Amino acid sequence: MQATSLSSAHGPRFTVERNSRANRNLFLASVLLIAFAISVPWWGESSWMREFVEISCYLIFAMMWNLMAGYGGMVSIGQQAFFGFGGYVMLILGNFWGVNPFVAVVIGGLAAGLIALPVSRIAFRLQGGYFAIGTWVIAEVFRLTFANIPAVGGGSGTTLTALRGINRATRESVTYWMALACVVAAIALVYFFLRSKQGLALLAIRDNETAAKSQGINVGKVKLAVYAVAAFGAGIAGALYFVGNLRISPDAAFSVNWTAFAIFMVIIGGIGRIEGPLVGALVFWGLNKFFSDYGTWYLLGLGALAIVITIFFKQGLWGYAQTRWGWTLFPVSRTLLANPPPKTP
Repeated sequence: MQATSLSSAHGPRFTVERNSRANRNLFLASVLLIAFAISVPWWGESSWMREFVEISCYLIFAMMWNLMAGYGGMVSIGQQAFFGFGGYVMLILGNFWGVNPFVAVVIGGLAAGLIALPVSRIAFRLQGGYFAIGTWVIAEVFRLTFANIPAVGGGSGTTLTALRGINRATRESVTYWMALACVVAAIALVYFFLRSKQGLALLAIRDNETAAKSQGINVGKVKLAVYAVAAFGAGIAGALYFVGNLRISPDAAFSVNWTAFAIFMVIIGGIGRIEGPLVGALVFWGLNKFFSDYGTWYLLGLGALAIVITIFFKQGLWGYAQTRWGWTLFPVSRTLLANPPPKTP
């Protein structure tokens, strides 16, 4: 158990608990699971790896949306702007500048984080529902911009040619390993950020921005940092997705469906919880795998499921499990425990 003692003249009276034995056991199990996942390219089928890469991109994107909206209170429906921007930066670097596309994935994420800084000056002028709609408009501006650049295929898009010299097996294995590394990094980034002082500041801003300001929190700085980090993660997801897909177009890269599916996963799993996007991504993957061939009925089913969850499980599936059974995979809160009084001689 990781704990901090609050002492008095008569010894520690309270203990602040952050981790438990169950959490440490879970960490060890996660290490074993990651080690097992690393071995998949040596014995698994290529279709498994392609599915994992796709759902990983959805998961990373949902994790970043949850960080911004679930923890920061900034509800955006235009995060696909950074998803597509990261994908196009990766393609431009790979096709025209000779950069290895796998290296360009990281650069695409960094570029998305950087472009979020000037974009935030526009988006942060808006509040509430206006902010949500404004981010959608910004994403449409991105889409129309790239649709009018002939060098990258215009409205019909283009193919990633930088991977032609790499054989298919190597390309799929490296893409899979990179997706796995990005998923682990995204979870670790969100987890350790929320356990930091900046994470506490973010939660305070979400709950009451005015009260947070009165406590000396630099609200603008914290929100800008979270917005940029979420854009960076979305850019990574976009660049990684189109490395695996080998083709990009404005309609695919900047589709509002990316944000819609991310919101679906977060709501299903539980908004404002690290575990929420993980559970939601698994549910979404299962539904997509077995029911996506039903077309419109499939989309109606997703909407109906989201309605049922929001009515009967307002905190999401993981939120319900956490409330009912106390399950916590990634503890970010602090629990104050009273120590027994010292024995008197």
